Amino acid sequence: MQIHIEASDLPGRTCGPDTDFAGFDNIHVGVQRKDRPGELLGVHPGDAARAAWTLDCTTASFTEGVEVSGPYIQNRLGGRFVYLSWGTVDDSGSFTMFRRAKLMMSDIDPGVLEAAARTGHLTARLRLTDGRGQPRCARVRPPDITWSATDGRDVCEARDAGT
Repeated sequence: MQIHIEASDLPGRTCGPDTDFAGFDNIHVGVQRKDRPGELLGVHPGDAARAAWTLDCTTASFTEGVEVSGPYIQNRLGGRFVYLSWGTVDDSGSFTMFRRAKLMMSDIDPGVLEAAARTGHLTARLRLTDGRGQPRCARVRPPDITWSATDGRDVCEARDAGT
């Protein structure tokens, strides 16, 4: 199965300080590889019109439901999820993470996940700016994210090359 993440409304490349946010410049976002915080897929600048990622996954069906795994699916106590990592990029191209958003597999309607396992495509759509104008972080739950089983034809562009 492929998970397609389609993100819009990025917060900008610079976000000023707030009560619980230090403020950062040259902000970027990417998908964190499982257990490798420094390895990111498809790093996009914070002022991009949109960001999209395609993650190759495997599924297994059990009586409890569908289990998703793959190189970008984290598996910790509390469940399986995808991390969108926010960070700054310095002049040498080094990424330094300052916060993450968590897309939980357990927040997907079981019927949607079962349908996606059959079609081979699961799509997540979300805005990457929170209500205070900062990069979205913490657990992203519906209705702030929508999950749907798709046939792959209605998905944004082709796979990310992992830049």
